[in-house]
Amino acid sequence: MPKYVCVDKETCIACGACALHAPEIFDYDDDGIAYSMLDNNQGNSKIPEKWLENAEIAEEACPSLSIQIADEPFQHK
Repeated sequence: MPKYVCVDKETCIACGACALHAPEIFDYDDDGIAYSMLDNNQGNSKIPEKWLENAEIAEEACPSLSIQIADEPFQHK
């Protein structure tokens, strides 16, 4: 089953845990806030299977619970 990822930039504290565990997925914007590089944090691109475990580890390691992984694409307003 495909999974999708998005970072809640409002709650991100820029701790570095996500990029430490999944550098192929996460990076930081000019303000130092994390985002998903898969689709510029839109949450509509599938996480490649080879990176899924790292994404899940990053989600668990996030102290602010800003990383969100879902079974469906995210709907942004």
